[in-house]
Amino acid sequence: MKRKIAVVTSSRADYSHLYWPLKDLVAHPNVDLKLIVMAAHLSPEYGGTVSEIERDGFAIASRIECLLSSDSDVGMAKTLGLAVLGLTDVLAQIRPDLMLLIADRYEMLAPASVALTLRIPIAHIEGGEVSEGAIDDAVRNALTKMAHIHFTSTQSARARVIAMGEEAWRVHRAGAPSLDHVRRSTLLSRQELEQKLALQLGARVTVVAYHPVTLLQDTTAETTALFAALKQIPGQILFCYPNADAGSHNLMQMAHAFCETHNDSHVFVNLGSITYWSLLREASLLLGNSSSGIMEAASFGLPVVNIGLRQFGRERARNVLEAHASADSILAQVEKAWNPDFRAAIGGMQNPYGDGHAAERIVSILTTVPLEGLLRKRAQPVETPAAQP
Repeated sequence: MKRKIAVVTSSRADYSHLYWPLKDLVAHPNVDLKLIVMAAHLSPEYGGTVSEIERDGFAIASRIECLLSSDSDVGMAKTLGLAVLGLTDVLAQIRPDLMLLIADRYEMLAPASVALTLRIPIAHIEGGEVSEGAIDDAVRNALTKMAHIHFTSTQSARARVIAMGEEAWRVHRAGAPSLDHVRRSTLLSRQELEQKLALQLGARVTVVAYHPVTLLQDTTAETTALFAALKQIPGQILFCYPNADAGSHNLMQMAHAFCETHNDSHVFVNLGSITYWSLLREASLLLGNSSSGIMEAASFGLPVVNIGLRQFGRERARNVLEAHASADSILAQVEKAWNPDFRAAIGGMQNPYGDGHAAERIVSILTTVPLEGLLRKRAQPVETPAAQP
């Protein structure tokens, strides 16, 4: 009997991480893959990235329309509710042996909640990390406690998951599967990249990957500093669209308005994973608060200026420079990042998030872990504090 494994993807961000695990699951002779596509993938506002999945040759078992065209936290909450309704019918009909989820997007609470009630074991990738400035941190920890098998990116993340009370045999350090692209995918040459982007890359290219800070009441409060700094940064500026969070529409409008008044600035609604990694290889700087600056940029020796609160606490390599949400702080760190001595100093560094072999480790465990008894998680012993006098 083939093992039926459901995988849920909600956006371009998690799909780029899941690509190689999906490829290896499809190729495995003992796996019946059920790919469930939902939320931003099906939204024209975010580039209709379901088409990228289809171009990559993956069969889609189900599509869940649930993303509201909203720019508020209420819209996020309602999206979650719609996702639960849609996924309940789908997962009840598929009844997979395992379900694979990744990372920390709020939408992932929906499949995890449904799987829990339907008694479907959950495998989770990238637990144990820290990003204190976003609701992602709480989502990630919730998914960890709901999951039965864990694939962490770093050794410290594995230790953190075990410290949360998870049995050590369930927790595997696999590495970040996005880094498999660096080893296994054929990235675009500079000329091919320029053709794909329909523009000529400049001598100094700043990629801006900035998302709403979902822990703040005003999720775009830090953007005043970002755009004030961008006005003073010379060279070519390329914006990537933000995640589908409260405040994302406002961010999109600001990026488009900036490009209207600044020559050689461009906005990209959706860069496929290969195009994005190829761009990071050719860029001079990554600016913003994206996890890609923390997790993937180190593999290209790319300087990163990480802004503000969103990624606070996340493990990082020495290519990442921290900037407060002020124009002066951002510009000071940009100047440091462009210093040839800094670029030379980060050359050849090791990426703490893995070696590009994550997918094979993940698939090996998914296809061999015993299913019987997997749902029952055993409480771990704790030290009882001494009684207070």
